[in-house]
Amino acid sequence: MSIATKADRDAIENEMPWSKRDLPVTLHQMLSRTAKAFPENKAFSFQLLSGPTDKAETLTWTETLEKVNQTANLFRSLGIGEKDVVAYVLPNCNETLLALLGGATAGIVNPINPLLEPEQIASILRETNAKVVVTLRPFPKTDVAQKVAEAVRHAPNVKTVLEVDLNRYLTPPKSWIVPLIRPKIEGKLHADYKSFNREMAKQPKTLSFADNPVDRVAFYFHTGGTTGMPKVAQHFYSGAIYNGWISHRLLYTEKDSVMCPLPLFHVFACYPIVMGSLASGAHVVFPTPQGYRGEGVFDNFWKLCERWKTTFIITVPTAISAKMQRPVNADISTVKKAFSGSAPLPVELFKRFESATGINIIEGYGLTEATCVVSCNPVDGVKKIGSVGIPFPYSDVKIYKGTPDGPIEAGVDEVGEICIANPGVYAGHTYTEEDKNKDLYYRTSYLRTGDLGRIDGDGYLWITGRAKDLIIRGGHNIDPAEIEEALLSHPAVAFAGAIGQPDARVGEMPCAYVELVAGAKVTEEELIEHCKVHVHERAAQPKHMTIMTELPKTAVGKVFKPDLRKEAITRIYNEALEAAKVQARVARVIDDKKRGLVAQLDRNGADEADVSRVLGEFTRPWEWVA
Repeated sequence: MSIATKADRDAIENEMPWSKRDLPVTLHQMLSRTAKAFPENKAFSFQLLSGPTDKAETLTWTETLEKVNQTANLFRSLGIGEKDVVAYVLPNCNETLLALLGGATAGIVNPINPLLEPEQIASILRETNAKVVVTLRPFPKTDVAQKVAEAVRHAPNVKTVLEVDLNRYLTPPKSWIVPLIRPKIEGKLHADYKSFNREMAKQPKTLSFADNPVDRVAFYFHTGGTTGMPKVAQHFYSGAIYNGWISHRLLYTEKDSVMCPLPLFHVFACYPIVMGSLASGAHVVFPTPQGYRGEGVFDNFWKLCERWKTTFIITVPTAISAKMQRPVNADISTVKKAFSGSAPLPVELFKRFESATGINIIEGYGLTEATCVVSCNPVDGVKKIGSVGIPFPYSDVKIYKGTPDGPIEAGVDEVGEICIANPGVYAGHTYTEEDKNKDLYYRTSYLRTGDLGRIDGDGYLWITGRAKDLIIRGGHNIDPAEIEEALLSHPAVAFAGAIGQPDARVGEMPCAYVELVAGAKVTEEELIEHCKVHVHERAAQPKHMTIMTELPKTAVGKVFKPDLRKEAITRIYNEALEAAKVQARVARVIDDKKRGLVAQLDRNGADEADVSRVLGEFTRPWEWVA
């Protein structure tokens, strides 16, 4: 049964309570069931290079189970028990998948974004007390090994580093050249460095320890991390199994082939995709270590779909936009649907993609703290473009609004904070640091997301803003605080406010506004250069700077960011209209209770279709001045 309406969703939930469903208790049980049901079916495939005929390695379900067993046995031999942590800092490859599944079977697995800086990686390793780290052996054109070596130097609890050599995925003559140009790392210090594959091969193909049939914390996922030090969320087996069950019940079966160029350090790839595969038997393909960032992936994307007989594409708005810059140059008749998440999808991009490809887009919503999935537009029902659809079965989504007497549940179409209770929410203990869980819940079990939204009369969830002020660049969370701190370190800056300005490609780009110290002189270009030095994560460096005579402030002197967001929308929308030679201009931006910030335009003789074509590239809505 799929979902077409809220009534369909309720019918699934009313079949039985979640606790009564016949589901595995552990990750290993879920994997074992699927390996028994589909032993010789393709499970996971990876190719290092993006060409449609380049070398690929495919694991069957039997091989996946055997290698996960070997990996888990290896981790246990290195001292990883149920409460111990194995971290991996890896791009995508089959070993990354094995580290994820084997780590969660042996103990607690902690995926870490390899794009983070060494001090941030070290901070996470210390926070989780990781004993084992799996990472790359030094390899050309990547500095992952070097960054991890530096991080491990500052994480004394790490005893063993297991290295993955990507050279085994290459064919001659490239595989001959890599050893000659491989970078070297000096001073590895206290940790014992070993080969992941060599050590794994020594282990038996069946578990050498009992898979304890109890629900427990098995995953640590960090949130954000592009600025400051990330928070670490902890997830139970039951949250992962819930994601797998949802994906199998509503999205795909063992007959599906899923194209997933998303990173395996992120919950989007690890839960609805990998756990959905473990629950259903679907085949998942990972093209290139960098996924969508990989060289040639977009140019070869449709040919890759043809090669792997893809039925289901996993994507994000930035990738959809890039695909629209290339022709559909292959037979993609097998592709049925595309699932888009991580950031809002602009209306015009939604329409263009479906028109050009004939592929049905399903837009969804999830977050790390809830073990990912929360809602999605109905697979077979009405898709309200701009909404994130109907909450999944057993996901109880409520909108709470503040009142003088405390928070109360909002009515239909009333805006408030989105709060969630589902099998993936670890109520009371979401983060490993207990003080970060303070004031994170309503009524003890409803996780406060920090997102503002509403639920309409049909049960669809709409996101209207963010209470927690994050800038989301292509699904990448950026905390504005470090940008502001960097600017305030400049002697000429008195006040600073960083926000996300609209961007047609990645949703938002960081920009900043400053007020100078009386009598001080500095240019906007000089401040941007200052940020390049003092904002360490490249993605967080502001792409625009405005010096204002005085920043808008609240009564207590805090920078009032809603006014800055209105200015940014006005500036970006007018620049886009002018570049397209469309005469309409933004007259003002209003704060609509249901839709959030809305640009109101003077027509100036412009055609509505032309305006829609230009501004449909952005996620924020517009309308004519009344």
